Parts: sequence; C-alpha cells; structure tokens
Amino acid sequence: TVTSLSPGDTSVMAGLYGPAEAKVSKELPDRAALEVLLRPKVGLPGVLERSREQLLRQTCEAVVLGVLHPRTAISLVLQVLSDAGSLLSCCLNAACMALLDAGLPLATLFCGVTCALQPDGTILLDPSSRQEQEARAILTFAIASSERKVLMATTKGSCSVEEMQQCLAAAQRAADTIFQFYRDSVRRRYSKS
Repeated sequence: TVTSLSPGDTSVMAGLYGPAEAKVSKELPDRAALEVLLRPKVGLPGVLERSREQLLRQTCEAVVLGVLHPRTAISLVLQVLSDAGSLLSCCLNAACMALLDAGLPLATLFCGVTCALQPDGTILLDPSSRQEQEARAILTFAIASSERKVLMATTKGSCSVEEMQQCLAAAQRAADTIFQFYRDSVRRRYSKS
C-alpha cells in the first residue's frame, strides 16, 4: 500500500509491506516484527533519520495488533518528498494512513502534531522550517484517537512544564481535525468503489 500525505508544503509518501514471511533472524514468536525506514529527500539516512525511525516504530508498535500476525514482518517505508517543516508529525500521519489503508488491525488510530513555542510564548501549530528555526522549543506529539492519550512526545529546545502542557492541550485539540481528515479520506476512498 502506498499513501501520500502533504500538510502544507511538507510531503511524505508511505509504503507498507506485509505481514509477510520474516527472516529467521528478525522473526518474533509472539508478534509481527515491525520495521520502519525513513528515507530523506536526497542522500542516505543519517543519525536524525535513525532517531525518527525509532520514534515512529515505537509509536506504530503501540497500536498495531501484531499478536494477530506472529512470526511475520511488516515494513513501513517513508520517503520524504519535500520538507518545509513539521516533518516528524507528517511522517506519523503518513504512517497511520498507510497502516489504515493496508487494513492492518489497530488498537487505535494516532496522529502527529508539531508545536513551535515562540520566544514570546506563542504556540504555533504545524510550523514551517523558518518558524521552527526561530522557535524556542519544538514539540511533537503522537496522539491516540481513543481518549486523546499521548503515545509519543519529543522536544527540541527548552520549555517549562506549564508550556509543555499548553502545547499538549493545543495538540490534542488539533488532533480532532486530523482524525476528521482521516475519516473523510477513508470515506472518499471507499465510496468510489
């Protein structure tokens, strides 16, 4: 399954392969082995991509019901087409859409939301690259559709606990819009057939 997501000018294409037979070295006896590969627009993946792959994999593992597919492998490949800011949240959203589109059993849906905390304390949602550079802190959350629980959070820069809570509250409110986008996308896709 190949899914493409483009919020603003950031664009990521996701391909999901599996569940398929796993290599013996990667096979898990009780669940599916999930592999996430993040490919930059140009060049080879580096430390930043590896770090993001780990965050994406942990988030996906938290929702994929891999126990229903033991001893198999699931590969999620994310190709960055353009990066104009909020890349990690775009990757999270593309990953969820790919899992959903492939029909993998999920405990819940999730979405990614990036917040930029400006020097004056203003919170910007879905910041551009320039806004991220000017920000005092950048926070990205993976939020589950059930009860808006936080599945993953990462921060770059510094902020107070109170500011982090304000960013989380803003991200949880923004998640409603993203989950509605998911519903509309699925409805459009399956009403055509």
